[in-house]
Amino acid sequence: MPLVKATIEILDSDAVDEGRGLPSVITVQFNPTEYSLDKSAQIAEVGIPGIDSPILQFVRGQNEKLTMELFFDTTEQGMGDAATDVRTLTRSIYQLVKIQPKTHAPPRVRVTWGQGLSFKAIVEGVQQKFTLFNPHGVPLRATVNVTFREYKTLEEQLAELNLQSADHTRRYVVQHGDTLSRIAARQYHDPAEWRRIADANASLVQNPRLLRPGMSLVIPPIDVLHSTTERH
Repeated sequence: MPLVKATIEILDSDAVDEGRGLPSVITVQFNPTEYSLDKSAQIAEVGIPGIDSPILQFVRGQNEKLTMELFFDTTEQGMGDAATDVRTLTRSIYQLVKIQPKTHAPPRVRVTWGQGLSFKAIVEGVQQKFTLFNPHGVPLRATVNVTFREYKTLEEQLAELNLQSADHTRRYVVQHGDTLSRIAARQYHDPAEWRRIADANASLVQNPRLLRPGMSLVIPPIDVLHSTTERH
């Protein structure tokens, strides 16, 4: 089976600049021996006096991160006066984290390795470490640690998530600064639905403008909201 090389494709055509060392596709010299994928969520703590531990409230997801170490070596061309500087190979990787003249931002990329990895991202960090030099101090060997941060448009994320969270009854713990319209915008993506939340919590919410932190509100399902709207 032929060896499949990992590649980094530049998705912003205006960022491609061979003169600056940024080709449309970067093929790694040696495939990484390993890579890691990390994903986390942002969780807020809602402190309520008198309980044993704070209430945890999901805020949003964090970008997935891909981290890999790439190896570069030019010793095959010799180590004497005619040695090739390994930075001629690492320069294209380093350019991925730099602002490009035409786009005014680092380029969007897609990391691909055969059928096992396809990752659309922006490079968050590049760390170069030079480990071998010729007698004149020219670096001949380097390891480059690269961190790619997942890039997805809002439309892509909504299509992938296919959110159904508003279709079943839930509870929401009021936080400092919350208003019903703000909660409705967060839960239904429509601040105008605040009155539906108020109606579902009529015994608890006497004044919609005054919400106490720590209050537990019922968030009615979206189908109930629609049927209620139709009856009115």
